[in-house]
Amino acid sequence: MVADTATQTEKSPSELIDGRIAELGDWRGEMLARLRALIQQTVPDVVEEWKWRGVPVWYRDGMICTGETYKSVVKLTFAKGAALEDASGLFNSSLDGNVRRAIDFHEGDAIDEKALAELISAAVALNASKTKRAGRSG
Repeated sequence: MVADTATQTEKSPSELIDGRIAELGDWRGEMLARLRALIQQTVPDVVEEWKWRGVPVWYRDGMICTGETYKSVVKLTFAKGAALEDASGLFNSSLDGNVRRAIDFHEGDAIDEKALAELISAAVALNASKTKRAGRSG
């Protein structure tokens, strides 16, 4: 067990996410890989992290979203989703929260790539606006 822990700490977050996708080995891995690719395409300088014992997290001027995998769903949770305009109605989970909003993807679900890219871009813009405001208030 100690060797496994040492191996995990030596791997980069991106390598750990690659490993998660491979270990899932089913539609969830494929879905997570597609969502990750869309995030990377939309935000080329996105930073990937590995948090909370195995959750991929994407950052740009703050947290954009997490990519959690469960038995019957891949959940993309936007850290500040409640503050985002969701004109396409993608958010379908965590709708009662004050801050977060999520999109649950089930097996066979299509991804509205254009609408999701717009949502990701809006999350990045929101993070950037908060970073700029924080920098000016000094």
